[in-house]
Amino acid sequence: MTTQTHPVDHELVQAAAHVARTRCRGDNHTMAAAARARDGRIITAVNAYHFTGGPCAELVLIGAAAAQGAYELKTIVAVGDRDRGVVPPCGRCRQVLLDYFPDLEVIVGEEARTRTVRITDLLPESYVWADHQLDAE
Repeated sequence: MTTQTHPVDHELVQAAAHVARTRCRGDNHTMAAAARARDGRIITAVNAYHFTGGPCAELVLIGAAAAQGAYELKTIVAVGDRDRGVVPPCGRCRQVLLDYFPDLEVIVGEEARTRTVRITDLLPESYVWADHQLDAE
């Protein structure tokens, strides 16, 4: 499999890093995410950690975007607090992001080696939930 990379949206990375630096406090909020909506807006969110498996920043961001009327996301990135930099989405987030936004681009990689790839490149041979639903007759 050849992964095609796309230009990195540095403004998006900076937005997530700013939220991680200024809004992540303690153990409950340790990750920030930023996404660019198709209309150009940047939406941000932080995770809501809980021992029962609270939602990651990417999942909180999906709800925050919908609350702001942004139902189509183009690119997403997550950044860790304490200057941990860009963090790739976990497996659960990869699956949810693929199901919601099959054309989404995701920024991954470390510092000078960040790159933008399609969500399908992060979840090869993926299960697409919509493809396995029975049509209502």
